[in-house]
Amino acid sequence: MQSVEKQIERSIKAKPKGILVFPEDFASYGSSESVRKALDRLEDKKLLIRVAQGIYVRPKESKLIGSVLPSAEEVAEAIAKRDKIKTVPSGAYALNALGLSTQIPMKVVLLTDGSPREIKVGKRTIKLKKTTPKNLLAKGKTSRLVIQALKELGNGKVSEQEEKKIITLLKKENIADLAHDIPLAPVWIQKIMKKAL
Repeated sequence: MQSVEKQIERSIKAKPKGILVFPEDFASYGSSESVRKALDRLEDKKLLIRVAQGIYVRPKESKLIGSVLPSAEEVAEAIAKRDKIKTVPSGAYALNALGLSTQIPMKVVLLTDGSPREIKVGKRTIKLKKTTPKNLLAKGKTSRLVIQALKELGNGKVSEQEEKKIITLLKKENIADLAHDIPLAPVWIQKIMKKAL
């Protein structure tokens, strides 16, 4: 029978580079302790890189910069998928995702129905912040970002230019999703969103 490390190594080599893996992915190969030790050894062998506590990646390689690590956003997505939680980008991160701000926030804040916590990814931090179910009901990818971005800007503080950009982005949204999401927003945000219909 193959060692836990060999089984994990074979499994990882079968996955595409750049994919994030968690110790739980290998639970069927052995005890959590033996899996953790095997992952540590594979990290020493440079097959894996630990991105954050309990999160590893088989890095993509670039001729110019060497190992390419996943972004904080990709790590956040993987955590949401693993923990089967809903997340919605908020604040400065939502503004940046919509192109309303060029600043890349060092702290990615996600509203979630999961347990609140902070995860360090390189120099950046992912903060999962507990929220009410209502904040997670939006269906549209753009409209849920718009709601959070506008909340961050604040009522009466949205420039004409920002409003135009938001309306242009919302016009690309699935109309049924947009119609579903508008009533979930505060009234002043609903007024802006309705202009896209």
